[in-house]
Amino acid sequence: MATPIEHEDLSEQEETEDEFKPPKIRETPEDIKLEAIVNTIAFHPKQDILAAGDIDGDIYLFSYSCTEGENKELWSSGHHLKSCRKVLFSSDGQKLFSVSKDKAIHIMDVEAGKLETRIPKAHKVPINAMLLIDENIFATGDDEGTLKVWDMRKGTSFMDLKHHEDYISDITIDQAKRTLLTSSGDGTLGVFNIKRRRFELLSEIQNGDLTSVSIMKRGRKVVCGSGEGTIYIFNWNGFGATSDRFAVQAESVDCIVPITDSILCAASTDGVIRAINILPNRVVGSIGQHVGEAIEEIARCRDTHFLASCAHDELIKFWDISSLPDEKVNDYRRRKKKDRRLKALSNKAFDTGQNFFAGLLDTTEENGKEGEDDDDDDEDSDSGSD
Repeated sequence: MATPIEHEDLSEQEETEDEFKPPKIRETPEDIKLEAIVNTIAFHPKQDILAAGDIDGDIYLFSYSCTEGENKELWSSGHHLKSCRKVLFSSDGQKLFSVSKDKAIHIMDVEAGKLETRIPKAHKVPINAMLLIDENIFATGDDEGTLKVWDMRKGTSFMDLKHHEDYISDITIDQAKRTLLTSSGDGTLGVFNIKRRRFELLSEIQNGDLTSVSIMKRGRKVVCGSGEGTIYIFNWNGFGATSDRFAVQAESVDCIVPITDSILCAASTDGVIRAINILPNRVVGSIGQHVGEAIEEIARCRDTHFLASCAHDELIKFWDISSLPDEKVNDYRRRKKKDRRLKALSNKAFDTGQNFFAGLLDTTEENGKEGEDDDDDDEDSDSGSD
């Protein structure tokens, strides 16, 4: 029989073993749980830091890590009076820009967590979209289709144009920082020349809202997501009409983030994040999911190792996308099987039980053979689909 002293020695030994137990290293950081739905997230350009804005107008800054238990809230801010719609870090990571339903633009000092600049009533109606163009210039778009471009050196906007009939959902710009593109709930792509400070044109109206816009294929293609689950593709300098379109087996394509020059990730109201190849147009597989919860936004970290997502489940989730750039997509369009499901592209992705097709809907094949005809040497040619 063990004496009381021996029992004490065993307890001390167990405690010592616990103290020296190495921390568990995960494939991705743990989920971050908030107290309200998160509308927007952004990765810091230089550090393992993530910003989030929620429907109550609060902004949070977190440090994240693959070491279990190491995610930490750094600070929070409640300066916005209504829902925070977009957060973005400056290129040097020292400032955090945010826009809100309260019509205000805020600029926070990242290190101190202090409000540095506030532009109240920046728009007449709630602001929905924002793009940082350089260290001094940024653009905002509102719920009624007005685009403003701001110069922080003067603290005022030098472009104030309304050509959309509905909300501006997203904004992007070319590498030359001359041609600014907007997607809108009115179903059009807007084209603006910020060097000449003028409106250029609107595209033809597409079916449903255009929810997002990105430039891909070495600047030769413009890709838009839509509220009815179709991806629209425009040729550069052919903005009037689409060159290709294809329907994804998804409720919507609400947010798109390019991962490579050909592959993007797309988030949907059905809670699934899909990897999609552009030209040839293929759904590559599933990155992950918020089961049964609409996804508000996805963001890519600085080294393209992680994708983060926020949804109506009040969670921020992280997904490993490090292998995505190595995915190869065959030009050959395989015959679709009715029971084909979405291929899991990460260890945390799983079959949700829905009958996802990895290919395209039958309506796409009626639009032409763009996936078979297009390759890197002939990306500018239209498929004849439109």
